[in-house]
Parts: sequence; structure tokens; C-alpha cells
Amino acid sequence: MTKTMPREPDQHQILAFALYELRLLLAGHLGPDSGSEPAVRAAAHLAYALHNQALAVLEGKSFDRAQALRAIAAVDERFGENFMQQLSEAMNRAV
Repeated sequence: MTKTMPREPDQHQILAFALYELRLLLAGHLGPDSGSEPAVRAAAHLAYALHNQALAVLEGKSFDRAQALRAIAAVDERFGENFMQQLSEAMNRAV
């Protein structure tokens, strides 16, 4: 029996893997009663909000970008963050 070489992950899959692992590591910081620092709770909820999209990327599938943006906006609203603005600024710097 021959072993097949695992394929190399692309850059998107590497980042998706990191996001998914962060979601797992931060799971104990979800919810209003976690007692965690606000920034840690916001990070946990941001990773949780996008973990299904991360899994889709790891599986070579696509996801609904509008839904992902709504998930980020919901974290902004819940925690008083500005992730959407930061995303916009990051995208503007890239051009």
C-alpha cells in the first residue's frame, strides 16, 4: 500500500486553521459570565463568530461573505468593539 503525501495547505487554510484553533482555545471565555477580561471575551466571540467559515476554508469550500461580515458586526455591537472599521482600514491600506 502506498502512502499518499498530504497536500500542502494554502495561505487561506493556514490562517483558517489558526482561527479555528483560537476558537477552541478561547472557548472557556465565551458568554457574559466567563469572568474574563473584556478583550479576551471579545476575541473569544470573534473567533467563535467565524469558526464555521474557517472550517469551510479548511475543507476547500466557500462561505457567505455577507454573513461573515454580519457576524463581525454583531461582535462589535455586543462588545463595543470596532472590528468592522479595523477591517475596512486594513483593506484600504492594502490597495
